[in-house]
Amino acid sequence: MRNDKLINYLHLHFIVFIWGFTAVLGDLISIQAVPLVWYRMLLGAIFVLLFILIKKDSLKISKTNLFKFSLVGFIIAMHWLAFFTAIKVSNVSITLAMMSTGAFFASLLEPIFFKRKIIKYEVVFGFVVIIGLYIIFKVESNYVMGILLALLSSFLGALFATVNGIFVKTTNASVITFYEMIFGVLFVSIFLGVTGSFDEFFFQLSNNDWIYLIILASVCTAYAFIASVHVMKWISPYTVMLTTNMEPVYGIILALIILGEKEYMSPTFYLGAVIILIVVILNGIIKTSQKE
Repeated sequence: MRNDKLINYLHLHFIVFIWGFTAVLGDLISIQAVPLVWYRMLLGAIFVLLFILIKKDSLKISKTNLFKFSLVGFIIAMHWLAFFTAIKVSNVSITLAMMSTGAFFASLLEPIFFKRKIIKYEVVFGFVVIIGLYIIFKVESNYVMGILLALLSSFLGALFATVNGIFVKTTNASVITFYEMIFGVLFVSIFLGVTGSFDEFFFQLSNNDWIYLIILASVCTAYAFIASVHVMKWISPYTVMLTTNMEPVYGIILALIILGEKEYMSPTFYLGAVIILIVVILNGIIKTSQKE
């Protein structure tokens, strides 16, 4: 008899591995962050739409939800713009180290959206995260812009994830993703139109860029999102939390292997990154144990 839990646990690790690969693809794609996000969201929306049509789910939603999804679509677009710009101006390792603060930002946003009190140990963890960030800032001062952009991306990522956690209780996750992607494309398109960036060169991509973009949109966006929702039917929130925190680890290792010397950082940088990662994991462990 097949062990469904083991299979889905391995599947979850594969999904997290894919998320870690996203940053590497962002570095390999030669175009700038704005067109990169435009292509990712457009292609991602197409792949998610195909999934919805295959599943024969309804795309009908209320005008109120449509407005809400449009706002989140804008936040997601800004999140990815900051994320990929951080990679372009610094590197994958710096960006992923900062992105590991996402769970901590989420713990600060939860009291606002779910109307609960701030917990004392979260404040303590906040100070420890600041220490980790200070260590990284101190030894990697050449990458200040990349660090700040990655932190902004991390905060925006935690923001839309928290809001989507509310939406998904009443609306199909794939439908939410489709509309948010479409509105994200719309907002980026308006920016590109205003700045006059929609010229003949915008659509002239190299073969490698097309390949990487299709992988990014299909595997790292549409598939990874849909699959992550699927495995949660068998995997506990505790296991999901611990495994997801491996994303920056997988990503940094992949970057070192694929991108080479440009990703090698000082030992002190890794110390700061490990401090942040430990805090995020401890925060998740405590939260999960309290819910059980």
